[in-house]
Amino acid sequence: MPELPEVEHVVRALRLAIVGRKILAAELKLKRTAPELSARVFNRRLSGSTISAVERRGKHILIQLDSGEVLIVHLRMTGKFVSLATEDSLLPHSHVILYLDDDRRLVYCDMRQFGRMNLVASKRLFKSRELRDLAPEPLSEEFSEDYLAATLKRSKRTLKQVLLDQTKVLGLGNIYAAEALFLARISPFSIASSISRQRVRRLHEAIKQVLREAIDSGSTLKINLSDRNGSYFGSDERFWRVYEREGEPCVNCGTRIRRVVHGGRSTYYCPKCQR
Repeated sequence: MPELPEVEHVVRALRLAIVGRKILAAELKLKRTAPELSARVFNRRLSGSTISAVERRGKHILIQLDSGEVLIVHLRMTGKFVSLATEDSLLPHSHVILYLDDDRRLVYCDMRQFGRMNLVASKRLFKSRELRDLAPEPLSEEFSEDYLAATLKRSKRTLKQVLLDQTKVLGLGNIYAAEALFLARISPFSIASSISRQRVRRLHEAIKQVLREAIDSGSTLKINLSDRNGSYFGSDERFWRVYEREGEPCVNCGTRIRRVVHGGRSTYYCPKCQR
């Protein structure tokens, strides 16, 4: 599942491709992608609208329309957008098609069918079911050291579990939670409420650092919306210090990285640096 840096790069690619474009028609081919909308309503509410902006809230993509509505998109595991010319054949698993006024189609493909869309009025966007309970943006002033300290102090769950909870810490998934904990030199299995203020400070800085690094480097993504065979997932380059490095020497101390299943997810850590 893409995490905040990946979604940020998708947003940037979409801005270049679709902002200012008018939607001539919209086709919802798979009901479960937008379960609260019928295909007829989906087309009626999108058709004739001009895309005025593409933004992000956590892992959600927000496609803003001049009609006063916002198309909220969550890619989940395998969702992706592709930009196709009118003469191009559709890709497998093409579930949503936006016909644009530049003779191109923005197509949403999703092999696993876990991704979701919804249309909401912009005036109630942040009260919508998708966004209302989300934590502060992790690179904003609202995500302060004090906020993180208070959030951790209230939880008896392990630190890794709290970092994956989008209502507590936004934007992290399995990759960047592991990376932040390694950078902060904290065990993922520590109980959140037991973390000292010094460690909270290190973790707060580490979360911001790994996210900024991933955004600046391109993370796992090299987005090309016109690449029919491309994927949002995977890269030949390895950006990570600890994630998916089971059995390899720690970049700090040389101890072999371990992987355990924790909370249903693979958790990577250095048993020496993250005692």
